[in-house]
Amino acid sequence: MMRVAAIDCGTNSIRLLIADVDLPGSGALRDVVRRMTVVRLGEGVDQTGKFSAEALRRTFAAVDDYAALIRKHQAQAVRFVATSASRDVSNRSEFIAGVKARLGVEPEIIRGSEEAGLSFSGAVSVLDWDSNRKVLVVDLGGGSTEFVMGTCAGAEHATSTDMGCVRFTERHMRTDPPEETECSMATFETLTFLENVAQVMPLHEIETVIGVAGTVTTVTAHALKLEDYDAETIHGAELSLDAVQQSVEQLIHSTRDQRAAMPFMHPGRVDVIGAGALIWGTILDYLNKITEGRVTTAIASEHDILDGLVMSVARDEPAAQEVTS
Repeated sequence: MMRVAAIDCGTNSIRLLIADVDLPGSGALRDVVRRMTVVRLGEGVDQTGKFSAEALRRTFAAVDDYAALIRKHQAQAVRFVATSASRDVSNRSEFIAGVKARLGVEPEIIRGSEEAGLSFSGAVSVLDWDSNRKVLVVDLGGGSTEFVMGTCAGAEHATSTDMGCVRFTERHMRTDPPEETECSMATFETLTFLENVAQVMPLHEIETVIGVAGTVTTVTAHALKLEDYDAETIHGAELSLDAVQQSVEQLIHSTRDQRAAMPFMHPGRVDVIGAGALIWGTILDYLNKITEGRVTTAIASEHDILDGLVMSVARDEPAAQEVTS
């Protein structure tokens, strides 16, 4: 067994996975530590084009905590990747230097296609592959959403879009609860992105949809009426689109106080889950229509880019396999 660590730093949260990997055996993972901290690194980036000093402070504090855990559990190798919010900011060098000083490794600012490929390899572990069915993995983050399509043979198509729960909250859904005009604008922009996605990958061929990341798992927790956030129950849960849409509508139109009172709700998602739920519901409705009713359910996976990253570290892969856009 090889013990490795991976950190995924996104627009809304930063996450750590320390795991033991069975290599060169089955390649199976055994979690040692899995953590998530909402740091809102991308707060205001859509307007300012840079990380704020407070967002960097929150993120560096989390990196300090994760570095201590990595030392405590004696991980043999570490990989740190940063995604959407970190790609285009003007003070990216400050972020990179701060992480390297704390962790000892330089963060990789990965492209959307690589992020999608890593997410696919982690997410599809929820499936019992028994055919060459076409699967779409949707990684709905804070600043971007990745779409990656493939089969049991691996990822075939991928693309990244600039829509996410933080970005759309700041851009469209500022009222508590959001007004219908705000929801309509967010829905219109989501559909515009989806039409672009359909131009670069054959969405009409999809048979199975898997959603990953906090928005999807929170909507799933709501639909399952959980009394607490239970990752084991959420992982692999397959819901009808009707059940998902009912939860989407309730989350969109709840006030922030009502969302905060939901027992499964992470405090860092209270103000952005409405926008995230709207995006997820719009995606599923679009997929149902473009597949002429073939897509009728959605599966939630707790395994995502972190699991893919851990495997890449254990195999000493400098980067995930690229897939076509």
